Amino acid sequence: MAPMGIRLSPLGMAVFCLLGLGVLYHLYSGFLAGRFAFFMLSEPAAGGPETSHGSAPGGAVDLRELLAVSVLAAVRGGEEVKRVREGNVLNAKAKGKTREGAEEQLTTGDLLSNRRMFYLLKGAFPAVQINSEERVDTADQETVSWDRSIPEDIKQKIQPKEVPAESVTVWIDPLDATQEYTEDLRQYVTTMVCVAVNGKPVIGVIHKPFSSYTAWAMVDGGSNVKARSSYNEKTPRIIVSRSHAGKVEQVARQTFGNKTVIIPAGGAGYKVLALLDVPEKNQEEADVYIHVTYIKKWDICAGNAVLRALGGHMTTLTGEEISYTGSDGNEGGLIASINMNHKALIEKLPDLEKTSHK
Repeated sequence: MAPMGIRLSPLGMAVFCLLGLGVLYHLYSGFLAGRFAFFMLSEPAAGGPETSHGSAPGGAVDLRELLAVSVLAAVRGGEEVKRVREGNVLNAKAKGKTREGAEEQLTTGDLLSNRRMFYLLKGAFPAVQINSEERVDTADQETVSWDRSIPEDIKQKIQPKEVPAESVTVWIDPLDATQEYTEDLRQYVTTMVCVAVNGKPVIGVIHKPFSSYTAWAMVDGGSNVKARSSYNEKTPRIIVSRSHAGKVEQVARQTFGNKTVIIPAGGAGYKVLALLDVPEKNQEEADVYIHVTYIKKWDICAGNAVLRALGGHMTTLTGEEISYTGSDGNEGGLIASINMNHKALIEKLPDLEKTSHK
């Protein structure tokens, strides 16, 4: 006899299928709920730093806006520098030594300017990397807002231009020429902001707090400063650091002639302005700027950007372009010029490069 089979009725089959679907629904809905919770926890909170106007990770930065806030930052920092100096509350102290053995000074002006400049820039562009000469104390955080207004002269000369936020590095020098600042040599003091894109300086701001003069420029954009029209390439006036004047003078006179004028000065920002047409009564004029030792990038980035925007050059002593990524120091010294044969200048100064790593 054939074995007896079990046959389900159509109603039983329907009940069995419904039970199966119920089990699958329960399992899959739990999985979806878990994925949804993970997604919500992974997203930044609405209105958080990552979603603020200006920039976002993986987003874009408008260089015209960044120029506007950089000018404001340099001016605001300069206000702190001037207030501290005029109040004679510098509280100067040594923060270390240079490679040449000279003491580096730190004042209240450096710290307050740095705080004001850093938090203004960081608040406006939270996703952008900012490198500053002074350490930022997170316990002393300051809320400095930007109303997003763009000065008319920038509006008229600069068009909006967006670049990826991750390609931007901002370099701040909250008080250039601190040594001269402590000696009350105010004409040398500047506050500076530089914007580099993929390591190339494209925006430079140099502000003189004690005269309220500000120079700014953007590569392939515009500027509020011009190069001087007259230069003497045969017997140039060479501006150098006060501490390095003796080191440069002998070689400079040998290469350019005994009539070469050596101008000792403080501050990298001041020295770059000496190459330009600056309406300042206390601003000396020079044809070439030379630095023969190690120098930090926040000292030179803004000046480099301004010169590039005006068709000038700032390179190492061997003619290499300076990259504003990676380490904060430039090992190869520098030579800067504008409206001159830069390559010919470098060829005249072969011996200076040997001293740049000391």
